[in-house]
Amino acid sequence: MGKSLWKAALVFAVVFMMSGAAWAAKGGSACVDCHKKVTPGVVEQYLEGKMSKKGVDCSTCHGSKHTKMDDARLATMPTPDTCAGCHSKQTGQFKAGKHNLAWVASSAMPMWGHQSKGVSGEGYKGCSACHKIGAKGDAEKAEYRYGHAQCDSCHTRHSFKKSEAQDPRACMTCHMGFDHPQWEMWSTSKHGTIWQIEGKGSKRAPTCQTCHMQGGDHNVLTSWGFLALRLPEDDKDWLNDRVAILQALGVLDEKGGATGRLDVVKAGRVARLTKEEFQKERDKMTAICAQCHGATYAKGQLDAGDAVVKDVDKIMAEAIREVQGLYRDGILKKPAGWTTAPDLLQFYEAKSSVEQDLYVMFLEYRMRAFQGAFHMNPDYMHWYGWAPMKETLQKIKDEAAKLRAEHGKK
Repeated sequence: MGKSLWKAALVFAVVFMMSGAAWAAKGGSACVDCHKKVTPGVVEQYLEGKMSKKGVDCSTCHGSKHTKMDDARLATMPTPDTCAGCHSKQTGQFKAGKHNLAWVASSAMPMWGHQSKGVSGEGYKGCSACHKIGAKGDAEKAEYRYGHAQCDSCHTRHSFKKSEAQDPRACMTCHMGFDHPQWEMWSTSKHGTIWQIEGKGSKRAPTCQTCHMQGGDHNVLTSWGFLALRLPEDDKDWLNDRVAILQALGVLDEKGGATGRLDVVKAGRVARLTKEEFQKERDKMTAICAQCHGATYAKGQLDAGDAVVKDVDKIMAEAIREVQGLYRDGILKKPAGWTTAPDLLQFYEAKSSVEQDLYVMFLEYRMRAFQGAFHMNPDYMHWYGWAPMKETLQKIKDEAAKLRAEHGKK
């Protein structure tokens, strides 16, 4: 490029950016002038973001029907389709990926129906606060009016910074705590420790985005899925243990046949149901790890994680069979309205203390064991996962023995 042409291009870029910023500051549809008085913080965020500097007006995302102070509900709440107008590639990846299915995976849980509106409703004080990143139907969009943009879960309003979504701390709000403490696992692993020591510019430490959004891919799928369950399984003993777990999840019936919940598992993609699907995601992760480690080492580490899944499944299945026996012998009675018992997806709505232990064993300890293994955190894998798995299995056995004695059964 000649020097004069280069200068012309530079001048054009500067003028474009300045004109866009000036246009936004004036408020192309009077949005900014009004909202400076009503929601000044929102305006400040918007003006500092790239969209305002590119001349994207508020009405581009929110429509132009809202023009007065008392008609705010006429403002359109954006959806991923709104974002697709400028970000079609990323939106397409997102729609095909795990995050877009988060609402399906959560709202399909039987325990969801037991929750009060204060917990699961519009205020987003419970599970819905994170799972709102998933797609919702029209009726749900009307009920949960203020949270179906989805993309803004990571690129938060109203600056929508790419740099924010690239920071592992952006994942922290949802990927932490009881059943999926990935933030705690990663941040205290060697990878996370290096990142915190060297800072955001570290070239050595992989972040959440390095492994799960390689090259900016918004698909965010993993080989094992959220529940670490896959079908088919060549190892017969492991398959038998997995059948017990799937029965306790209500995905398989007492005879091992599929139930209607299998359709939910498929829709939410929380498990891998073909060898090809599992291997595709495993190969992707191996290739990512091999960018820093040798391919043989990377494969060995992932295989070691698989071995942890197998071992904790054996413990989990033993506990489930213990509780299944209590139902089979009539010591525990299936609650009205339940289609399966024990039902791990009822979570803390379980009707006996032994089943309360069983759900915690599945949703907290088993999760921490296998997730800790794959996130390279030995303490989480062992002391927060494996150890309490063993402890709780013994508690369940002891409780089952007491119940049997009380009912005069061996």
